[in-house]
This record gives sequence, C-alpha cells and structure tokens, in this order.
Amino acid sequence: MKQSSGWGGKLQYVLMLAAMALLAPSAWAQSADPKAWQLNMGKGVTHTARMAWEAHMVALWVCVVIGVLVFGALFYAIFKFRRSKGAVAAKFSHNTKAEVIWTVIPIVILVVMAWPATAKLIAMYDTRDSEMTVKVTGYQWMWKYEYLGENVAFTSRLDRKSDEVRQSGVVPTMATDPNYLLDVDNPLVLPVNTKVRFVITSDDVIHAWWVPALGWKQDAVPGFINERWTNIETEGVYRGQCAELCGKDHGFMPIVVKAVSKEAFKTWLASRKPAPAPEPAAAPAAPVTETPQPEATPAPQAGTGA
Repeated sequence: MKQSSGWGGKLQYVLMLAAMALLAPSAWAQSADPKAWQLNMGKGVTHTARMAWEAHMVALWVCVVIGVLVFGALFYAIFKFRRSKGAVAAKFSHNTKAEVIWTVIPIVILVVMAWPATAKLIAMYDTRDSEMTVKVTGYQWMWKYEYLGENVAFTSRLDRKSDEVRQSGVVPTMATDPNYLLDVDNPLVLPVNTKVRFVITSDDVIHAWWVPALGWKQDAVPGFINERWTNIETEGVYRGQCAELCGKDHGFMPIVVKAVSKEAFKTWLASRKPAPAPEPAAAPAAPVTETPQPEATPAPQAGTGA
C-alpha cells in the first residue's frame, strides 16, 4: 500500500488522531485492565490504584499548565521580537528579581506536589489491620501462592492452550485468542472488600509481581520479603505479568487475580483445603486372663501324730 506524502499525509494523520480522541473518550479513565488505544493510566479497582491515578493526574495537569505558559511565552517572543519587525538583540543582563521568581516558584510547586504524593506512598505500604495474608513466591517461570494460616497453597503458570499456541508457530489473533499469554491454570482467588496483605519473595532470580488494576507492582527478591496490600472493590478477573526480566521465559509467566464475593471465597477456600486425615482406629483390648490361685493345704486334725 502506497503511503500518502506531503500535506495530504499530514492531514490524514491529524484526522486520525482527532478521530481516536473522539471515538475513545473512555480511554482517559480506564477502570481495570489496559485497553487498545488507551491514552491514560487506569483508575484501577482498588483505593491504592486510585491514589496513584490521582497523583498522576495532578502532576499531568501541572505539567500541562507549565508547558502552556513556557511555550506560549516562547512563541510570543519569537513572533513579537523577530528580525523582520526590526528587533535588535540587546546585550544580556541579569535580573535578580526574575531569577528569584523562576527559582522559588518551581520549588513551591514541587513541595505542593510532593506532600500528598509522599502521604499516598506511605499509605501504600501500610499493611496494618489486614484480614488475611497471601505469600507470593516467584519461580522460573511460575508463581506460587500460599494462604498463610489456611493450609492452602498452589502454583500458577501459563495455561496449556497459550503454551501450545506459542510453540506451534500459529499467529494468534484477538478473535481466536483474546487472552493469549495472559491466562493461567490456577488463578489467585481473593475476596472483595477485604484488606489482603502480600508477602512477596523469590526462589531463584528477581521477579516482579504486577497487576495494573491493583495499582502497584512489587519486586520479588531472593532472600528478602517485601510487603504490599490490596483491597479490591469490584468483582472480576484482573490480569498482569512479571515485570522484571527474569530469564528466557520471562514473557510467559502471567498473573491472573479473580476477585469474588466473601461468601464465594469462603466456599472456594474450603474446597481447596486438604481433607482431614482419618483418626487412627483404636487398638483392640487385650483379653483378660485369670491367674490360677494355688490350692489350699488342709490343716492337720487334732490328735494326729506325726
């Protein structure tokens, strides 16, 4: 296909961008997993994710305002004081007042932005008052989940269908494989409206546990325990991947979190617990044997001689 060139090609490009902005207004506020043509980070489904989104939006609009002011002043100066208008460059001289202003204002802006961002960051690591704890261990190339105190543990790896497709040489499509390389055999099941504490580590190399809808990612480092927490507010399936280059199959260790109601989670957790071991049968009682008593010797009669 021949590509357009010149003003026609530029006009097509501008029209395409305008159509994308008009046809995908929801891309500015995605709620969970990333979508095609997404223009902004998602709000996610947790309080932590929303805090990150709010901090991002504050920084974004501050940068937009600064950019408009700076580039506006730049273009004004270029247009107003151009040579064709007879402008002549003057000798540069220092202006102490201007230098103080353009130094103090950025400092104030940074302090105003850093204060809430720091508070949000501290809250993201506050695992107190957690209702349950899940231990996450990274392996080459799968994840192990342990529900501490519940005697439930399992591994989660790339589902068999995606593994077969990637090794077959067939080119997957959205129609045939919408979740290609993003499905697992055993998803992590969590209850909604429950503060869940994660302890994250690794058995071999550095991995990173990352689900965008939860609003954070955490490195899994051998020999170290890192903590995070989440409180999912909406039921659904949320997908992620290892976010740290961990070897040749780094791209094939996805993460799937299935958020269900508290009642459904209790039922699921009970079904994953091992059956209680049968009580050992009581040993049969030994038979009682009577000890024979010795026969009594008759007493000698009176008047009998020896």
